[in-house]
Amino acid sequence: MSTWAGNLIRLARRDLGLSQRDLARKAGTSQAAIAADEAGKRSPTLETLARIIRAAGLDLRIQLAPADSHDEWLALYERSLPREVVEASRKRDRALVEQARSERVAKAGSSR
Repeated sequence: MSTWAGNLIRLARRDLGLSQRDLARKAGTSQAAIAADEAGKRSPTLETLARIIRAAGLDLRIQLAPADSHDEWLALYERSLPREVVEASRKRDRALVEQARSERVAKAGSSR
């Protein structure tokens, strides 16, 4: 499962046309670490994420702002992701909702 940090790393790397190995070399880490971050198998610290993003020639900036509605935040976040990632995430969310719904129905049926 990919993470927001992994997606940021992948986007930064792909935008510059870098391989995982090239980015790892620039960031002072291993290709395996970059691959694990991108795949969501590990989550880098904020310091490590900033170093990797900096190695890609970008700055990582975090801005605190008044809370918006969840839908506005989600739309903003989804615009930063590749379309196929958003579609896969929505498909997975729908499957999880359906699974939870089925489990509730089954539980309600067994308690009657």
